[in-house]
Amino acid sequence: MTSENPRKPAGPDESTETAGPDGTARSSGSSGPEGTAGPDGTARSSESSGPEENVRSPRIAHIGIAVRDLDASLRLYQAALGLPLHGRETVESDRVAVAFLPAGGTEVELLQATDPESPVARFIEQRGEGIHHIALEVDDIEETLRTLRDRGYRLIDEEPRTGAGGVRVAFVHPRSTGGVLIELCEKGEDGRS
Repeated sequence: MTSENPRKPAGPDESTETAGPDGTARSSGSSGPEGTAGPDGTARSSESSGPEENVRSPRIAHIGIAVRDLDASLRLYQAALGLPLHGRETVESDRVAVAFLPAGGTEVELLQATDPESPVARFIEQRGEGIHHIALEVDDIEETLRTLRDRGYRLIDEEPRTGAGGVRVAFVHPRSTGGVLIELCEKGEDGRS
């Protein structure tokens, strides 16, 4: 599978930004008078710099794992590995049954297709069971989608929709993210993402 890279390296007349040894952002390039390169000499375009200081960095909300048999998988994750079951539900719109198991500061989401034509069923048919997606919790899902769209990333969901637990979600196509299906989750009022 080929991956599209929507970002281009900074040219000689463009400002760039890297992290300094203390982790703070530092600018470099001919367009900024006080800029310096990072300790490793590499530079990133300011367009691809990290989040602004007043914006919280996304956290991994959960890791989605496609499984053929939810109950058999629960015997592994819950009974054998000791992860507690946070909840189970069927998401009719995605034609999937899910189970959430907290693990440290994130969760494992087990996904079993309820329809042989669903995306999870097709995933398992093509690739077998395994990691299906990584979900990132964001503060403002609309703003994150706008940013990704403006930077040339391919969106599966142009607008947020309702996912498991009533959480607002949207997916970013793996063809534009190096082969990783990314789910964006906006934290709900109940604190769930």
